[in-house]
Amino acid sequence: MAPGHDKCVLCWLDLARMRFDLVTIFPEFFAGPLEHGIVRRAGETGIISIHVQDLREFTKDRHRTVDDRPFGGGEGMVLKPEPLFAAVEKLLGHGMGDADNKPILEPKTAIVLMSAAGRKFGQNTARRYAELERIIFLCGRYEGVDERVAEHLATEEVSIGDFVLSGGELPALLVIDAVTRLLPGALGNEASSQNESFAARLVEMPSASRKVATASGKERNSAGVLLDFPHYTRPADFRGWTVPEVLIGGHHAQVASWREEQALAKTRRNRPDLLG
Repeated sequence: MAPGHDKCVLCWLDLARMRFDLVTIFPEFFAGPLEHGIVRRAGETGIISIHVQDLREFTKDRHRTVDDRPFGGGEGMVLKPEPLFAAVEKLLGHGMGDADNKPILEPKTAIVLMSAAGRKFGQNTARRYAELERIIFLCGRYEGVDERVAEHLATEEVSIGDFVLSGGELPALLVIDAVTRLLPGALGNEASSQNESFAARLVEMPSASRKVATASGKERNSAGVLLDFPHYTRPADFRGWTVPEVLIGGHHAQVASWREEQALAKTRRNRPDLLG
């Protein structure tokens, strides 16, 4: 089903463990990505429901204007606060107050403004979101969003990295995917989300107290998260590049040790910042 304004893209709301709402001026943007893979299956099995809300439905002029020039001058246009507040109030079924009276949200609900100026999204945030029941994503566009939306409507402002995109739609999709795969039953095999990049495996492994050499030559105990270990599949010999022998031997303890060592080495090489 192609998304439109206030349309349920994956409609199993009564059974859904998690509801995602996407407030956007481009509802058609989501027509394809939500129909594939884990997100699609999670909707079909009632784990999630996803609704796309057209922001232009909450404008009052014939041009359906959602943006205006910024006070103080400057380049670009800024999304106005009125339609964003109205869209969220419609989705929640209650007002969001004013400067003198701000309502309290349900504890399992978040209103997330996707913005390059937000706090960086990571796996810990994904885990926190997976404990919620509903997330409303505000997908910014143009030069930005009126700051009163960030301060008084959104519960948090989130960025997916230190770069600027044309809008918040794609970042919202990435967050939905990251959160969905952490929900019980979404992956089928729950171990899949526990043994991958950014899982805190060092803390759980018997050799967690191993020493890691620092640039100064000193050693410290390593702790924190790791990137995933290398994966191989058939053929065992591809153009002369062979699979490590330890993975073929069938010795589970040796395989586990090798994977831990390789995950640590890859983390040290690609993301040393994760080791503290």
